Amino acid sequence: MALLPRSDKWLFWGCFIALITTAFGFILRVFLMDGWAKEFNFSATQQGELMGVGLWPFAISIVLFSLVIDRIGYKTAMWFGFGCHIASLVMTVNAKSYEGLYWANFVVALGNGTVEAYINPVVATQFRNDKSRWLNILHAGWPGGMVVAGLLALSLPESMAWQTKMWLLALPAVAYALVLAAQEFPVNERVAAGGSYGDMLKEVGALGAFIIVWMIAVELARSAAGSASPIQHGTIVAAIAAAGMLAITRSLGRPLFLLMLLLMVPLATTELGVDSWVSALMTPILGANGLYVLLYTSLLMMVLRFCAGAIIHRLSPLGVLAACSAVAAVGLVALANATSGMTIFFAATLYAVGKTFFWPTMLGVVAEQCPKGGALTLNATGGVGMLGVGVIGAMLLGNMQDKTLDASIQQANAAVHAKVMVEKTGLLGAYRAVDEEKLKAASADEQKVVADARGGVQQATLDQVAVLPIGMLVCYVAMMLWFRSKGGYRPVGASAH
Repeated sequence: MALLPRSDKWLFWGCFIALITTAFGFILRVFLMDGWAKEFNFSATQQGELMGVGLWPFAISIVLFSLVIDRIGYKTAMWFGFGCHIASLVMTVNAKSYEGLYWANFVVALGNGTVEAYINPVVATQFRNDKSRWLNILHAGWPGGMVVAGLLALSLPESMAWQTKMWLLALPAVAYALVLAAQEFPVNERVAAGGSYGDMLKEVGALGAFIIVWMIAVELARSAAGSASPIQHGTIVAAIAAAGMLAITRSLGRPLFLLMLLLMVPLATTELGVDSWVSALMTPILGANGLYVLLYTSLLMMVLRFCAGAIIHRLSPLGVLAACSAVAAVGLVALANATSGMTIFFAATLYAVGKTFFWPTMLGVVAEQCPKGGALTLNATGGVGMLGVGVIGAMLLGNMQDKTLDASIQQANAAVHAKVMVEKTGLLGAYRAVDEEKLKAASADEQKVVADARGGVQQATLDQVAVLPIGMLVCYVAMMLWFRSKGGYRPVGASAH
């Protein structure tokens, strides 16, 4: 006899708790990173690699499972994700080295990707007539999980062993397994409508395959030891995948889906790439209390996502995305020009409100407009967003910071600029960066010029980052006008031509 009754309500909340589990894993690793660094003597680079490997494998499992999930079943994916979460937990608490923690983080990222591979299509199928609203409510689980896990971690004594704190991950993991084990998962909307596997692949097409595979291949090549040309390797692998997809489907991909896929890169960069900067801006003023700002903005996002229905019905999903882009751009400009704790806090709030509906509403639009793509188009969108931050977004943000620092040092002291800067060339063209060896040989006064310039470079760069949501705003408005010329925005049925 099942411990819980079978119902759509329990199925939804089981998916919600599963997403909370992914947030638990993320925030607990953020909390424990300093302890790991001290115990295992990690460098800053190693810490960054650990955080990165806790994210990018997400795309591997979400895309691979999306290709087969309709055949193996959602419950099989659920058990695989649960197994990854528990295995990662055991690996983490028993880790004795950097390698042990690296693979533990890799496994939890696979589990997180698997969770999203089934929860997104399940909820989109459950609420096929109101997808954007319910995907927003579902994704309130991410900020909600960050708040709950953060408060639980803060309530534990600092003297408690980090291994004991890590066991907090088991609470939501066991909870969602118990709930979902008793549920009957629905047949995907595409499958129920008689859509073929080939039709699903046609929605993605050769160009979609190139974008998805290129990002995964670049990240894998970059993570592989000794890979000196990740862009080149990624391009070759993606070209082969695209040629294969073209031969199978005779389709370049649905234009609307391809546009949404590309928009996920600036969207994810705006939402996820800037988060660490906002926290860093608060640190000089609030110190360790800057963490509470992250919890506050997460709580705000959770509440707003629960209220998404009324906003979406009034503005339409594309209207919400356009409005969010405008608010996020204003928030970033306000952060770039804030000069006190109060103004930074206000600007951070504005930025948080702007980014709240980005991710789940984009998933909602893809689910409503590309239902023939089933789980693949829906989950590939999220996967490209996650990869977009690491592959393109991080490079773009870094380039912006280098150019801002270059101009700042030039303005502050031209002689120091000529002494410590060196010319470099990257994928985005030529730029100048600080030569650390020359900086070490400089005088104390010259080093201070560089240090002062570096102190404000992140805040000053936010003005440039605002270009991303402004560009998104232009695209969303253009899409709104296009839909209006066709009679207005309406969800598409999986059986529609």
